[in-house]
Amino acid sequence: MEQIKTVDRDRLKEMMDGGEDFVLLEVLGEESYKKGHLPGAVRFQDMSLAGEVIPDKDAVVVAYCSNFT
Repeated sequence: MEQIKTVDRDRLKEMMDGGEDFVLLEVLGEESYKKGHLPGAVRFQDMSLAGEVIPDKDAVVVAYCSNFT
């Protein structure tokens, strides 16, 4: 397993705009997801489904949370 790294907002935008291959996970609840999420984000809350959401164990994964309270 590779080291966990922090990706700042600007780098994430570069990755998205550049069409880089990665999985984008929204890790908060359904309410926040419905209020708004980044394009292409997958709502993820159940570790038992990790293999379905991220089938490629070598995939680059960016997890983020947002709070619209």
